[in-house]
Amino acid sequence: MALQGKGFLFDLDGTLVDSLAVVEYCWCLFGKEQGISDDEIKNYIHGKPALESLRHFMPTATEEEITTKFRWLEHLEATETAGIVALPGAVELLNRLNQLAIPWAIVTSGTVPIATARLHAAGLPEPKHWVTFEKVKRGKPAPDPFLLGAELLGLAPQQCMAVEDAPAGIHSALTAGCQVIAVHAPEGMPRRDEISLIIHSLQQLNIENNSSTGSFTLSVD
Repeated sequence: MALQGKGFLFDLDGTLVDSLAVVEYCWCLFGKEQGISDDEIKNYIHGKPALESLRHFMPTATEEEITTKFRWLEHLEATETAGIVALPGAVELLNRLNQLAIPWAIVTSGTVPIATARLHAAGLPEPKHWVTFEKVKRGKPAPDPFLLGAELLGLAPQQCMAVEDAPAGIHSALTAGCQVIAVHAPEGMPRRDEISLIIHSLQQLNIENNSSTGSFTLSVD
């Protein structure tokens, strides 16, 4: 199967970097403090902005209390980087895009300190454009992050390949109108039939420029 596009929008955690152990370690520390089970934490947090998760788990807390806990968690996640690595094919894919002058951005629910710490820990190339938690009023699963990502690339959402691994992010990208490449998409996931491509690894992706149209062709091994 081949797809045509003009730019890429990448989620970070679980798509470009393997940070699962660190994310769950930090959030489970919070859960223990709140008396919430590890399973309940892990089943909710992935792909969502931290503030949304904190409000979910602290429904009676004041905004001041939530902000204080958010800053504590942000510091913890930005400094706990041991074991974070690039996922297979991520570095090669981003270098290939840079070589072909194909625009790309990272669209993450994380904040600037967390996202940049993980990018550097994994040894990934620096994107020209970031969409982080601070830049949108509504995070994933709302479409705002991917709409802004497309705008930063100077493209229509339909011209962008959004690469995601979490249901919240997939829903966000689909609602924005992007072509979605899902790195794993569980059977029974809502809107699974709208995903353009489901892969198991970024290593499967091949990209070639179409100089006559100013676009690229993406195919899969």
